[in-house]
Amino acid sequence: MGQSLVQNYIHIVFSTKYRQHLIHPPYEEELHKYLAGICKELDCPVLRVGGYTDHVHVLCKLSKNIALFLLVKELKMNSSKWIKTRHETLSNFYWQNGYGAFSVNPSEVDRVIKYIENQHEHHRRKTFQEEYRAFLVKYRVDFDERYVWD
Repeated sequence: MGQSLVQNYIHIVFSTKYRQHLIHPPYEEELHKYLAGICKELDCPVLRVGGYTDHVHVLCKLSKNIALFLLVKELKMNSSKWIKTRHETLSNFYWQNGYGAFSVNPSEVDRVIKYIENQHEHHRRKTFQEEYRAFLVKYRVDFDERYVWD
């Protein structure tokens, strides 16, 4: 019987609902660790989690045993429930409905890790919307601007 050998690096990006700036210390680092833990539980080893006040980036290896949309659903659902328990100001925390997920060439993994690590510096010059549009263009994703933002 043959083996199923899989090596899919996935860069997942999603924002808070309406891109509200809700992710701040000390909850930011805790949230990133929580997201990494969810990935680990689903056999999707994390290489890096990061982001800014209104969004997150997750770089992981996608398990051969889970569909991408289920991974994202679990990430968003569980982390949203969890963060609401951290502080009363986060009781109305929600993620956007959609997400972006982009395959990463193994030779580019280190570059993507550095990109995620530098989110705070990066977003001094560029908004999340500008960043996300650039990803959609780079990866040649057809999109209608009316339906991207919520």
